[in-house]
Amino acid sequence: MAHLIEQMAYVGATPWHGLGNQLSPKQPLEVWQQEAGMNWQIQESPVRFMADSIGNLGTIHSFPEHKVLYRSDSKEALSVVSKRYQVVQPREVLEFYRDLTERSGYELETAGVLKGGRKLWALARTGQSVVLKGNDVVNGYLLLATSCDGTLATTATPTTVRVVCNNTLSIAVNGASQAIKVPHSTRFNPQAVKQQLGIAVSQWDDFMYRMRMLAERKVQDREAKDFLRSVLSEVQTGNPERTGVSNERALTKVLSLYEGPLRIASRLNDSACQVSAANPPLIALFWAVEAILTMMSLAWLISPTIRPIFSEAWVGQIGHRLTEWLMSLFSCLSMRKPQTLC
Repeated sequence: MAHLIEQMAYVGATPWHGLGNQLSPKQPLEVWQQEAGMNWQIQESPVRFMADSIGNLGTIHSFPEHKVLYRSDSKEALSVVSKRYQVVQPREVLEFYRDLTERSGYELETAGVLKGGRKLWALARTGQSVVLKGNDVVNGYLLLATSCDGTLATTATPTTVRVVCNNTLSIAVNGASQAIKVPHSTRFNPQAVKQQLGIAVSQWDDFMYRMRMLAERKVQDREAKDFLRSVLSEVQTGNPERTGVSNERALTKVLSLYEGPLRIASRLNDSACQVSAANPPLIALFWAVEAILTMMSLAWLISPTIRPIFSEAWVGQIGHRLTEWLMSLFSCLSMRKPQTLC
């Protein structure tokens, strides 16, 4: 069979041979390891042979310069290789993509086992693509493939070939001009390979990962006030009752900035969704107030003339009062009329 597939997993379109386990996008590596048939290890044993046999008996000798590689699950022999042969485990092939999928936007596309375990591969979509004339979409991928029988060095390469079998693996590897190939006489270092390819997770990627995680965390008003109070309030040694009082003016000013007009307008917009469609005059009033707040924000931000007249605290306080009044009114009306605008 040209595909030589033992087991594989994929997302998206079904491969031409119809084999493999289809996964939903963004599955953890542990799921890929199970579904792609890569949840076993390559183990090794000394080479031994029988000599001077008399009938069924004979002396057993070893060949120390070579070793046998075999599967941990089925005990099936994979190859006989040099003692210096460095093995890349199936799990290592998938782990190569962990930081890339978690922090750099890569998504695993295919992974699997060929020739009974003698070849392994994984392929991730980089997020880069181009649409050619017509509707022909070309996607960018990052391939990592290896073998345990000496037929393929551990190879990492960018490619546009969606690897789903032995044939497509050969096309991707043989046509690679930017491939990084690590011979099995050398220990495979994933981070060094990524740096050579220019795809290592940089400090910026790490920073953006943390920022996205923080952006998904909603901050309650109480939490914001407690945090700002802990930062701005001073601890006065020897006077515990005065602790946290000295910076109250600064705390009030920062809170007014936190509750600034742009944030207030956003809260008003959320509240407006609760207003009944049967109250057009109130809707007009809402949009008028939101327009005033937006204009105040922009004017304060861009106009050096207005800025000294209307301080940040004043703008925040006026906006806060308007917001509380309108939100209370919207809440009452939304309880009477269940229909919504959004």
